[in-house]
Amino acid sequence: MKRFTSLFFKKQILHQLSILMGVFLLTSCQMINTENDMDLKKISLNNHWEFKQTDKKEWLPAEVPGTVHTDLISNNIILDPYYRLNERDVQWVDKVDWEYKTKFTIDQKIFEHQKIQLHFDGVDTYGEIYINNILIGSTDNMFREWDFDIKPHIHKGENTLKVVLLSPIENGINALKKHGYGLPAINDQSVIGEVGNQQVSIFTRKAGYHYGWDWGPRLVTSGIWRDVNIEYWNNTKIDNIFVQQKTSSDKAALKVSTQFYNQSENELTILAKLDGEVIKESTIASNSLSKTISFDIENPKLWWPANIGTPHLYELSIELYDDKQLIDVHTERIGLRTIKIVQKEDDNGEGKSFYFEVNGQPIFAKGANYIPNDIFLPRVSKATYKHLIQSTLDANMNMLRVWGGGIYENDLFYELCDEKGILVWQDFMFACSMYPGDEQFINNVRQEAVDNIKRLRNHASIALWCGNNEMEMAWAPGKDDMGWGWKQQYSKTQQKEIWGDYEKVFHQLLPEVVEEYTDNQFYWRSSPTGGDDIVAHYEHKSGDMHYWGVWHGEHPFSDFRKYIGRFMSEYGFQSFPEFKSVKKYTKPQDYDIESEVMASHQRSGIGNLRIKKYMEDHYQVPTNFEDFLYVGQLLQAESIYSAIQAHREKMPYCMGSLYWQLNDCWPVASWSSIDYYGEWKALQYFAREANKNTSLIVNSDDHQLEVKVASDINLQEPVLLQMELQDFEGNSLWNQSIPLKDITANKTLKVFESNLSKIISKNDSQKLVFISSLSSKKTEIIDRDLHYFVNQKELQLPKPELDINYTEDDNDLYISISTNALVKNLFIEVDQEQIKLSDNYFDLIKGEQKQITITSRKGEKIDRTKIKFKHLQETMKKKSL
Repeated sequence: MKRFTSLFFKKQILHQLSILMGVFLLTSCQMINTENDMDLKKISLNNHWEFKQTDKKEWLPAEVPGTVHTDLISNNIILDPYYRLNERDVQWVDKVDWEYKTKFTIDQKIFEHQKIQLHFDGVDTYGEIYINNILIGSTDNMFREWDFDIKPHIHKGENTLKVVLLSPIENGINALKKHGYGLPAINDQSVIGEVGNQQVSIFTRKAGYHYGWDWGPRLVTSGIWRDVNIEYWNNTKIDNIFVQQKTSSDKAALKVSTQFYNQSENELTILAKLDGEVIKESTIASNSLSKTISFDIENPKLWWPANIGTPHLYELSIELYDDKQLIDVHTERIGLRTIKIVQKEDDNGEGKSFYFEVNGQPIFAKGANYIPNDIFLPRVSKATYKHLIQSTLDANMNMLRVWGGGIYENDLFYELCDEKGILVWQDFMFACSMYPGDEQFINNVRQEAVDNIKRLRNHASIALWCGNNEMEMAWAPGKDDMGWGWKQQYSKTQQKEIWGDYEKVFHQLLPEVVEEYTDNQFYWRSSPTGGDDIVAHYEHKSGDMHYWGVWHGEHPFSDFRKYIGRFMSEYGFQSFPEFKSVKKYTKPQDYDIESEVMASHQRSGIGNLRIKKYMEDHYQVPTNFEDFLYVGQLLQAESIYSAIQAHREKMPYCMGSLYWQLNDCWPVASWSSIDYYGEWKALQYFAREANKNTSLIVNSDDHQLEVKVASDINLQEPVLLQMELQDFEGNSLWNQSIPLKDITANKTLKVFESNLSKIISKNDSQKLVFISSLSSKKTEIIDRDLHYFVNQKELQLPKPELDINYTEDDNDLYISISTNALVKNLFIEVDQEQIKLSDNYFDLIKGEQKQITITSRKGEKIDRTKIKFKHLQETMKKKSL
């Protein structure tokens, strides 16, 4: 992120220079007078806006950053589109034009500056920009930044800025007509958008999910969606810095290239600081547009992914001086590390590895796919970003994939990933469609890529740039028996043209831009792909894999162990939000999964019935709506838990497991593990267990039982595996302990195997739980697993009696829970907003006491009267034996 520390707001005092930098450097730096105001200054234009429909007269209050939809909501013109079926009533909004205006004052002192520039961090999407009613430029890409020289068009005193936002639908329809034929865009919900079969999302450089997706609504926004400022300066300002590094544990060799807007006739001075200490000084020739300085850091503190090491960050500042005056400062936090993607051919020649290597160490990627947090992006708060990234860390993840149908995320997202050690797989914004390749489109995409690469490339968390989501697999070039049936809809001439346009963007343009503007960062042309000439399928042995046999293909959960690629970058299973969340967008008459409202908040047409079908296979299906939501979350959690374990079990053949998806953009039944309101679903808790650095994996069939240990780290000391078979009343029927050693990183070790009949003997498998735990010499539990021998619907569960005690500490609430018999999937429901629980949806056996901490993210007191408990036994027809 660019952070300009302006002396317009505060005075900059130089840090005392290290004596090790030498007398000359010390003397020269002390001569610099920093008591003057820095030359570069900004005026924020985020306040005092009005808006109207262009063919209306009344101006209404507006917010910037913002969207037309949210301004209409604030002014009571439309109702909340997320509530019930209100989405259907607002489809007119994207088919008309809108005007936004504000005023700003330019005094004599500002007007005397050589350069006065209007800067938009983002305009969504087709904007005409007017200063004092003079058209000075236009925008046509939501993902780009925009600069306009406004000095010729302003005057001293009050000025007006007007932005006319043209309909993205009308622009898209015109582009479609110009193209001559439509292109595949399977998630563009044009019928809901009341434009028939005119799928126009692919012609507009705008977030694809705004046009609908199989987890999102159709709400095609317009707005000034990021900050807008006026910048003014004389002669020179810093535009961007580019940090290149060659890092090892002994030394980091850094090369920092600074780009300028520079019309100064003077020789300038550039100063580099690391954590406040001056490390380099150099001069810049007059009119020079760039300067590169190099320096070494001995014994650097390295940046490591979460749970592997500390994600250390240095603060790098570049200060620019003209004689004694500080002109500009650019500050970024950087991490010193190496990231490589290793694709090594297998010894048998059947495929290639695909894994991330950080600082020379292979990393098993654990995490999820990430989508935008709202349709109306400007209202996503800093607190939401912090909650989601902290939740990622808390679930023992180390990677998020920023998916290509959304946005290049806000700076804060990447800053938080840097801080928490979360690697980022960054898609370019193309997904599940084919796109045009005319010159105007190509040029627009090129600048979009340049803007975002320059903005993000210095972040320690950026691990990979990916061209698109699922487009190569869907088109399946040269494979008539593969793909999604897209190419068969077109003539041979059209097929050649469409694929040629694809190659222009993803085989030529984007890799060239990544190579030119990054420090050898890795480019992957599509996800998934087998690389080389291999189109991804469920049995390819190179590259990454999206496995949707479970869910879309109706494969059994056991097939998660059958179809495993080198890097599992997508797979998933749906659930509804919990009842507390569902109540926020429904009425009691909607409490049926097949009601019109619940169906509208389920955008995968097969979704609700698909959940019910899988539930019938694994659980007793509740007839009560609230119970159905609860069991649906357990179903999702169990499925993805089994998938993560299957992937880790295959280390080092498989070295990544990113499920679809972490979050939601509106309240909906989806594949997310955290719902729109920030509530952890059962899956998030289960993922936390499956993603532990060292994890037990227990499998059984009708004949054998085996226990494995998967580890991302080397265990430094011997550990003890303890195993016990209990019935649900807590009676011990079998036990054994085994000391273990040589648990090493990125391997899965089988540590126990037995004929199942020797363990179960004559006991009823429907009434048994196999408990295994891994502990250190200090008896600290590293991991624990409860394994059952039959599906949940076949378990003969007892009727437990819970002993629950509460204690309070300021606003936090502590719950102590014990039971007289096994409790399956105890759910603690707290009917308050933004609640965090230390654990939930857990099993509890007799003799255990579970301590749960409940806190409020809003800092509120936890009201124990709003707490309810639910467990699986209460949803089953046979509740007790």
